[in-house]
Amino acid sequence: MTDILDPATERVIAQVPGSTGEDTDRAIAAARRAFPAWRDVAPGDRARLLRRFAEAIDAHSEELAQLEVRNAGHTIANARWEAGNARDVLHYYAGAPERLTGRQIPVAGGIDVTFREPLGVVGVIVPWNFPMPIASWGFAPALAAGNTVVLKPAELTPLTAIRIGELALDAGLPEGVFTVVPGKGSVVGARIAGHRDVAKLVFTGSTEVGRQIAAAAAARLIPVTLELGGKSANIVFADADLERAAATAPYGVFDNAGQDCCARSRILVQRSVYDRFLGLLEPAVAGVVVGDPADPKSEMGPLISAAQRESVAAYVPEGAPVAFRGSVPAGPGFWYPPTVLAPVSPGDRTAREEIFGPVVAVIPFEDEADAIAIANDSDYGLSGSIWTENVGRALRVARAVESGNLSVNSHSSVRYWTPFGGYKQSGLGRELGPDALEAFTEVKNVFIAT
Repeated sequence: MTDILDPATERVIAQVPGSTGEDTDRAIAAARRAFPAWRDVAPGDRARLLRRFAEAIDAHSEELAQLEVRNAGHTIANARWEAGNARDVLHYYAGAPERLTGRQIPVAGGIDVTFREPLGVVGVIVPWNFPMPIASWGFAPALAAGNTVVLKPAELTPLTAIRIGELALDAGLPEGVFTVVPGKGSVVGARIAGHRDVAKLVFTGSTEVGRQIAAAAAARLIPVTLELGGKSANIVFADADLERAAATAPYGVFDNAGQDCCARSRILVQRSVYDRFLGLLEPAVAGVVVGDPADPKSEMGPLISAAQRESVAAYVPEGAPVAFRGSVPAGPGFWYPPTVLAPVSPGDRTAREEIFGPVVAVIPFEDEADAIAIANDSDYGLSGSIWTENVGRALRVARAVESGNLSVNSHSSVRYWTPFGGYKQSGLGRELGPDALEAFTEVKNVFIAT
């Protein structure tokens, strides 16, 4: 049994059995048996079942949100959004079965048509930072395309995934179509990644583990979607609305206590307004409300674990260039204050490595070319923001920055109806949007001689 802790209180809130390799094998075998019947469900009927699944999540959204508050330390506002996002992603892909079309291609001597067919069993391995949304980004399009799914939640945060698995059955999905298998990554995750009956892998997590997943997929020549680390740049030009850029910057990095691969953990500020921006940023950071995640007024909760807090703290040793910090509650809980490091050189460790906590490095730049060079001098390329009132500059910089998702004068990265994914070591493939469905299908070409 694995003890599940509330990161805000450090108390045990549940115990979850750890699945074995044999348990995982049984789940995959059940998914394999369920696949032919699920593949053959009429498109309209599959769409109706997915809508019922979405409606079941919606009916239990508050229950799921409260579970996430206690299990992951997410603020209640964030947790409610996350449950709603899982519902919305399912509704979005419920429209796909009836629109999963092929093509008719002109040929001589006959008719040529293509079909998009499901792969089989899809293994979805989910991280602890956003358990509900990231799970749905994998299982919703996979199910819509006619695949069956075996989902492994993170060992620290399995509770919402287990409940969503129950809701899938309540909604009428057949046994074996969607199965949740909690347990250790070294046991359950490794078994899914290496199993001969798994036809595709979907993994979100660290770049280090992502390489291992990619290697396992490569060994069997199966497709893989990877959403990995980030070190996103928030680029603030001198002509930007500095008051708005500074007021929103904390929420671009400290949301979910910085445990977000899209966190804008590098703020690049044009040197001519650097001091002014820092002066505006300090009260904005001080104003971030860190507290009990169940309190609707809280804007940031604790880190997920003591180990994560120690990892984050190691990036801010004695003598680090701490410009200013926010505050955290006293007492139990894995709290870490919002922390601003400035000035920071682009080559410093805090400017290059993914901290995955509420720590941001503020870096000066000279001009547009310098900003682009600093932003691109990274192993990662997942997300980022550009602040300027010059539309031409916004487009030039957006085209030049090597990142899969960029926002101009905002920090929005993820919409379920648009593609999401990264460049370089931030991953492979794209999730969400209209194109994600194709990643869960094979193209079959059929020529009919006339």
